[in-house]
Amino acid sequence: LRQRHVGFEWGTGDILVYETNFKLQGAGSARSGTPSVHVVRKDEDIYSPILRKLFNESHHIFVGLQNIQEDLPSKNKKPQFVSISKNYRSVIRACMEELQQGAGACCVSILLAIELIWNLCEVLFIDAAPAGVLLLHLLDWVRLHKADVDERAREVLQSESPTHHHAYWEVVISFVLQGRMDEARQVLVKQANLQPASRPIYQLMDSLLQKMPIFNPGGTQTLTEFDVKWRHWHEECDRCLQDNSFASNRHLETICKILVGDEDTMLEHKELLGTWYHFLVSRLLYFHPTVKPSELHYYAQSSMDMFLDFRSAPEPLDSILLAAFEFDIHQVIKDCSIALNNWWFVAHLTDLLDHCKLLQSHNLHFGSNLREFLVLEYASGLFSHHSLWQLAVDYFDHCPEFGRVYLELQLERVPLETERKALKVLRICEQRQMNEQVRSICKIMAKRALSNNRLGSALSWSIRAKDAAFATLISERFLQDYCKRGSFSDLDLIDNLGPAMLLSDRLTFLGKYREFHRLYGEKRFTEAAKLLLSLMTAKIAPRSFWMTLLVDALPLLEQKEVLEELFISKLSVSLSLSLSAVCLFQDEDIESTKLELLRLALARNLAMAIVKEGTVEA
Repeated sequence: LRQRHVGFEWGTGDILVYETNFKLQGAGSARSGTPSVHVVRKDEDIYSPILRKLFNESHHIFVGLQNIQEDLPSKNKKPQFVSISKNYRSVIRACMEELQQGAGACCVSILLAIELIWNLCEVLFIDAAPAGVLLLHLLDWVRLHKADVDERAREVLQSESPTHHHAYWEVVISFVLQGRMDEARQVLVKQANLQPASRPIYQLMDSLLQKMPIFNPGGTQTLTEFDVKWRHWHEECDRCLQDNSFASNRHLETICKILVGDEDTMLEHKELLGTWYHFLVSRLLYFHPTVKPSELHYYAQSSMDMFLDFRSAPEPLDSILLAAFEFDIHQVIKDCSIALNNWWFVAHLTDLLDHCKLLQSHNLHFGSNLREFLVLEYASGLFSHHSLWQLAVDYFDHCPEFGRVYLELQLERVPLETERKALKVLRICEQRQMNEQVRSICKIMAKRALSNNRLGSALSWSIRAKDAAFATLISERFLQDYCKRGSFSDLDLIDNLGPAMLLSDRLTFLGKYREFHRLYGEKRFTEAAKLLLSLMTAKIAPRSFWMTLLVDALPLLEQKEVLEELFISKLSVSLSLSLSAVCLFQDEDIESTKLELLRLALARNLAMAIVKEGTVEA
C-alpha cells in the first residue's frame, strides 16, 4: 500500500483497510488494476481450533476463581491460588501437546514462553516461597522447561555402549547442573564399572554427589543448620579440587569445579545450560542455595550479563523474566502485553495476581483498575468470534465498574443469524435485566419474521418486546389473512395469548374474536353471542372488519337457546346500529345486495324479538 491513499473502517474484532481514489501530491500516475481490500485482525489466535480449547478450559478456571470466598484470610486462600495457577498451566501444557502433534511450531513456541513466565510468576508471586524453598522451586522450574536432558539421557542409556556414546558426559554434567544428583550417580557408575583402576576417584565423586545437602522444608532442620551443613560440604569439594583429586580425569574435575560454583566452568557449557536463567539457577545452587527473594534481582541481572554476548541485545522474553526476578509485577504485565499477540495471558495472570492482593496499589488514570482493563480487552476480543462470544459474558460479569456497559454494547453487535442464537442473546439480557437490549432484539426478530411472512413468530417476538404498535400491525395482518382465507394460522399461539392480548386493542380483538370462533365451534351459542355483542359495543374492531362481524352474527339470531335467553333484541339492536355505521362509512368494496340482505334479516329478527319479549304467557 506504499504511495497509496487508504481508508479504514473499525469492526468489532478487525479493521477493514481499502484503497481510495484520492491522489497524493507528487505521486506518479494512477496505477492500473483493481483496488485491494485488506482485513486486519487483532486477535487471530481465537480462530485456531486447538487454542479454542485453551479459551474454553481457562474460562471454567476463571469462573471458579471468582467464586472463592472473599471473607477468608489471604493465607488460607494461598493453597487455592497455587492450585488454580497450576490448573491454568496444565491447560497450556495440554494445548502445547496437541499443537506439537500437528504443524503449529509458532504457536508452540509462544505457549512455551507463556508457560515459562507463568510458572516463574507462580513461584515468585503466588506461592511466594521463602529462602531455602525458593531455590527448590526454581530448580523444578528449570527442570520442567529443560526437558531435552531426559531425551538425551534416554538416547545414551538405550545405546549399545552408553559409556562410549558421544553425549555420555554431556548427560552427566547436565544432571549436575540441574541438581539431579541421583540420576548423575546412576550414569556415572557405568563408567566406574568399566575402569577398575579409576574406581577410587569415581567413588570419591559419588560420595560428594551423595553428600550434597538438600533443604527439606518439611523437616526439623532450620535454614541456618542447613546453611552450616552446606558450607562444610562445599569446603570438602573445594579441598578435593585444591588437592587435584580429579586431575587424572578432566570430566570429573569439571564436575567438581561446578560443585564449588565456578562460574567460568559453567559458562563453558552454555550449550548444555541453554539459557541465562538456567545458568542463574545452577549458579545459585552451588554458590548461594539460601538466596532470599530480595536478592534475586542482583543475581539475575549479573547472570544475564555474564551469559549473553555483549553484542546481542536481550530478547523480549529475557526482559520479562528479568522484570519478574526484580519483582516488578507491573513491568512483567506491560512487557507481556506488548510482546504477546493476544490478551489471554495478561488477562488471566493479572486476574489471579489481583485476587492474591498483589495489584491493589495500581490503578489506571481513566477510571478502571489494571485487572479490569485487561479482562475487558480479552473479553472484547472473544466477542468477535462466532461461538466464543458466550464465554466473554462471564468475563464482563466479573468487571464491576465497566463490565455491564461493555456487555450491553457488545451484545448489540452480535449478528442474530438464527432464532436459536437470538434466544441465547435474549436469555443473557433477561438474566441481567437489560430491558432496552431485550426490546431491541425482539423488535429486530419480529421485523425479520414479518418480512418472511411468519406471522406467528413475528407476533410472539413483538409480545416479548412489549411493542404495542408492532403487535397492532401484526394483529391486523392476521385479520386480513382471515378475511382472505376464512381461517386463522398459528392457532396455538392465538389460543394461548392469555394476559398478553391486553398489549394493544387490536391484539385483544384478535384474541377475543378467535375465542368467539372457538365457542361457536363448540356450539356454546349463548356465550358466543354475548362475546360478539361485547366486541361490537367495545368498538375495538377495525372498521374494515365490521361487515365480517355482522355476517358472523346472523346465524346466532336463529338459535333457539339465544331466543330463550331473551337476549336477541339487544343483539339485534346492536347489529342494526352496526349495520347503520357500515352504511354510513360504506366504501366501494361492500356490495349493496349484501347490505340489503343483512338489513332484511335484521329487521325480521328484530320484529321476532319484539313479539317474543312482548308476549305474556298464559
